[in-house]
Amino acid sequence: MTTTTDLVPYEDALASYDPVMGLEVHVELGTRTKMFCGCSTELGQDANTQTCPTCLGLPGALPVVNATGVESAIKIGLALNCEIAEWCRFARKNYFYPDMPKNFQTSQYDEPIAFDGYLDVQLEDGETFRVQIERAHMEEDTGKSTHVGGATGRIHGASHSLLDYNRAGIPLIEIVTKPIEGAGERAPEVARAYVRELRELIRALGVSEARMEMGQMRCDVNLSLRPHGTEKFGTRSETKNVNSLRSVERAARFEIQRHAAVLDSGGTIVQETRHFHEDTGSTTSGRVKEEAEDYRYFPEPDLVPVAPSRAWVEEIRAGLPELPLARRTRLLAEWGITALDMQAILNAGALEPIVATIEAGADAASARKWWMGELARSANESGTSPDELAITPAEVARVTELVAKGDLNDKLARQVIEGVLAGEGTPDEVVDRRGLKVVSDEGALTTAVEEAIAGNPGVAGKIRGGKVAAAGALVGAVMKATRGQADAARVKELILEKLGVGEG
Repeated sequence: MTTTTDLVPYEDALASYDPVMGLEVHVELGTRTKMFCGCSTELGQDANTQTCPTCLGLPGALPVVNATGVESAIKIGLALNCEIAEWCRFARKNYFYPDMPKNFQTSQYDEPIAFDGYLDVQLEDGETFRVQIERAHMEEDTGKSTHVGGATGRIHGASHSLLDYNRAGIPLIEIVTKPIEGAGERAPEVARAYVRELRELIRALGVSEARMEMGQMRCDVNLSLRPHGTEKFGTRSETKNVNSLRSVERAARFEIQRHAAVLDSGGTIVQETRHFHEDTGSTTSGRVKEEAEDYRYFPEPDLVPVAPSRAWVEEIRAGLPELPLARRTRLLAEWGITALDMQAILNAGALEPIVATIEAGADAASARKWWMGELARSANESGTSPDELAITPAEVARVTELVAKGDLNDKLARQVIEGVLAGEGTPDEVVDRRGLKVVSDEGALTTAVEEAIAGNPGVAGKIRGGKVAAAGALVGAVMKATRGQADAARVKELILEKLGVGEG
């Protein structure tokens, strides 16, 4: 087995080989009921309480297709620029495993509902890479096995396994790319960017929350290497159920290095499934990968074909929302920022909070400033994403309003945000409780300025002599005396007025 200690350095692997990828993404649809029965899909319920004869595969039970699941599949296909089949069928994918109560999975094989599309994705430097889509097809999820008694949570070493069939039958869409060629050293970055763009598209369509950490979206990373100058694909490995954007990138990178190590040593790549390990960023062997014929696919005899009318398809197309790439392009122009600025916002997970803050009344520059500054820092320190912070876009918009009105300066605004995040209440409540409003009383400011001048005669003399820049020291003294609650610009104006000096 190849380990992290006998990998080929990444640069050396790319010097000899071209990576070819194929990405298979499973998306759990957000329907209320399962794909072929009326059982609830609600999460977090007691094991095996959301089952019926149909999803348990009991004799005599007959499936019925979930219409919303079909509509969601068409939405996804259209958003991926796919052709929508005029007629397609379900098939039985036969294999035995305890989490498949029927001993087959109802899926689609050679007749998918959507096929031959593409998705344009943006890389970190703003370059666009087109990923060709082979197909998007409908199927059902499996149950969940929990292996007990071992050290790793896997079946090896476990004393027994528990089975929960609540998930069995939940609607899935599997989106399969065509071989991704030509990415070169950027192949892992392309994989991550594709899955991220696909996740944003799924969310924009409203067909799933696509939360990877909850298994609502997971990616199988297929990868092979071929020597430079050759056309034939190498033998592929398939790293299963990768559940974060970072892990997709790491899995692709590790497999490039592992394949190169095996090939350089004269070894042969085994076509197999592999498991990704978050702690080490490595993969380990799972099982030898079956070919399609091993599943003995045949048409599902208990379901009629799906034949969406062209009128229905066009009605769905007309109702599609603005898709993520088009939306980002529009926002980039409206906000007057660069592609790299937008990429930084995406990397920080701050796009939706910024948009919501603007919709709540903030100007675009202020919304970006706070979410990409103070709030991004807080999210990073707490190990969360910006949209999980204990502050709403409306509250951030209120902070920007208080700054614009002159009630707060930036320093005080940071303290207000700190208070809201700490659970001290709304921005206005934090201002009141902490006494954070800017000192705007001219009398109080004038007194503070006069005291600063009297306490710093040398600095005052320099200012009278024409060194206006020295006023910063007196402004600092006033800010200290007012606990940072004075308007610094107004303080400077008063200092220069008192000393009979213009701004120059």
